[in-house]
Amino acid sequence: MTSKRVLGVFAVVIILWLILPTLVIVPMSFNAAPSFNFPPKGFSTRWYENFFTDPTWLRALFASLQVAVVTMIVATAVGVMAAIGLSKVKFRGKGLLEGYYLLPLIVPGIVLAVGLYSLFLRMHLLGTLPGFVLAHTIVSLPLVITNVMASLQGLDPRLEQASASLGAGRMRTFFSITLPLIAPGVTAGALFAFVTSFDEVVLSLFIQSPSLQTLPVKIFNSVTQTNDPTVAAVAVITMCTSVIVMLAAQFFTTRKRKRVAA
Repeated sequence: MTSKRVLGVFAVVIILWLILPTLVIVPMSFNAAPSFNFPPKGFSTRWYENFFTDPTWLRALFASLQVAVVTMIVATAVGVMAAIGLSKVKFRGKGLLEGYYLLPLIVPGIVLAVGLYSLFLRMHLLGTLPGFVLAHTIVSLPLVITNVMASLQGLDPRLEQASASLGAGRMRTFFSITLPLIAPGVTAGALFAFVTSFDEVVLSLFIQSPSLQTLPVKIFNSVTQTNDPTVAAVAVITMCTSVIVMLAAQFFTTRKRKRVAA
C-alpha cells in the first residue's frame, strides 16, 4: 500500500511538472501591463480584444483553420484506405511498409521540413494551400492509420462476409458494416489530424509565405520579432482549442464504442 501511495505521489508530481509551465501563460494573458511579467500586474482583457480586432491575427487564425480542416479530410480519407489495405492484404514486407507509414513520427521535424522545402521549391508549392495541406497530411497520416488499424483489429470479419453473402457489394459493405464499426477509430484519427495540423509550426515555418501564414507561425514571429503580449492570449486560445478537440474525440469515441458493444 505504501509503494502505491509513493507511486501515486510521484505520478502527480510529474504531471504537475509538465502542466504548470503551460498554465503559467493563462494569468499572463490577462496582464494589464504591456509585457510578459509574472505575476501579472493588474487584470485586463485587452490582449484578447486585440486578437479579435487585429486583421493580421484573424487572417492567421482563418488560415490555420482552413488548412487544418482540409488536412483532416484528406488525411482521414487516405488513412482509412491505407489502414484497410494493410489489414486486408498479406504479403512479404508488410511489416516494413507499416513502419514506413510511421516514419513522419520518427524522423526529426527539422529534417522533414528541409526536405519538403527543397521539394516544394521545385514544385512551386511554397506558401500555397495545397502545399500546406500536403505537408501537414504527411505528419498527420500516421496518427489516422494507427487509430483506424486499432479499430480494425477488433472488427469481426464474419460480419463483412455475411454482408457479401447477402448480395451486398464492397462499397455497400464498407459504408453499411465496416465504417460504422470502425467509426471510433476514424473519428479519433480525424481529430488527431486536425489538432496536429492546427499546432504544426516547424513545417509551416519552412513553407510559409507573406500571403499565407498559419497561427503557430504568427505566434513564433510575434515572440521572436515584436514581443507582442497578444501572443499570450493567442497561446491560451490555441491551447483551449486543442484540449477541447481532444476531449471531444475521447467523448465521442467512448460513446460510439459503448453503442457498438450494446
